[in-house]
Amino acid sequence: MHYIGLISGTSVDAIDAALVSLPANGKFTLVTTHAHPIPAAIRDEIQALMRTGADEIDRFGELDMALGELFAEAANTVMAQAGIGKKDIRAIGSHGQTLRHRPRAAHPFTLQVADPSVIAERTGITTVADFRARDMAAGGEGAPLVPAFHRHVLHSPKQNRAIINIGGIANVTYLPADAAQPVSGFDTGPGNTLLDQWIARHRAHPHDEGGQWAASGKSSNPLLEQLLKDPYFESAPPKSTGREYFNPEWLEQRLQKLPAPPAAADVQATLLQLTAQTIARAIRRFLPQTQEAYVCGGGAHNRELMKALAEHLSGASVATTEALGWHPDWVEAAAFAWLAHQTLEGQPGNLPAVTGARRSVILGGIYKA
Repeated sequence: MHYIGLISGTSVDAIDAALVSLPANGKFTLVTTHAHPIPAAIRDEIQALMRTGADEIDRFGELDMALGELFAEAANTVMAQAGIGKKDIRAIGSHGQTLRHRPRAAHPFTLQVADPSVIAERTGITTVADFRARDMAAGGEGAPLVPAFHRHVLHSPKQNRAIINIGGIANVTYLPADAAQPVSGFDTGPGNTLLDQWIARHRAHPHDEGGQWAASGKSSNPLLEQLLKDPYFESAPPKSTGREYFNPEWLEQRLQKLPAPPAAADVQATLLQLTAQTIARAIRRFLPQTQEAYVCGGGAHNRELMKALAEHLSGASVATTEALGWHPDWVEAAAFAWLAHQTLEGQPGNLPAVTGARRSVILGGIYKA
């Protein structure tokens, strides 16, 4: 069986498409991948709708349909690259693009766009989508959902592993060597989102290639202390967050508390330390038995961030998931292909120990081709 996983993360840099094989023996294999570009106008609208504004319902509706078309294009492109037709794809698992994630609202909700009806219609393939809502209905945070997939493909019977995904937001999965012990995981806080937005504002670059700009500055202790005071970092799991919380306004509020703002490069260096230190602190505090850590997501390409993470996680080895045979760019997209399989097989996709849900549930809605 073949599946396609689709996701656009909080960095909004592209639609990641992963075509995977799941044969009868259960060995999950990545076949072909594709990063589908998001036009600048649509990217701008996504980022604008991550905050409150005028005419949100009309703008949301149009964006939902436009992204549905783009996600369908991504799926059709990855199939063409693989030379595999739609008749050989059992389903598409589409995470969509998160616009809001409010697990601690009076009535908790999560909102993803990229209309699955459009995806199913344009591809001719059954599409599974809206994965997070059912976990929330069961009392969970709705995130992170990828830890169940991490357990399936990255567990080691010999070492206690932490899988660190550094996208716009960073999250960690703890995989104890003893399979009888529960998997745990949570969002640690900002990953690349503040770094990307700061360099876009000051250097007009979408991201800090290799962390070079951060390396040119010096981390500001007064600013870092202000940032680390946020109660999210000390709150116990289960917990999840997003760009609606960690955003430029959040940073600006803390910059204004300083007698003099640091130079722009020094702020970038401080934000890099914030990401590295909050990940490391979370692992040391909540997952102290970790022996080795593997990083995936865009942050795996930031050499300075990887260096800082290794420094602050001195008690554990640090590498990218490439060392485990999984390219760090495609783990999340592959996860949603696997989650689609779980849904069609009538199997749960969440881990209550991770999300805080009352029970394991089958995730997502099925949109038949």
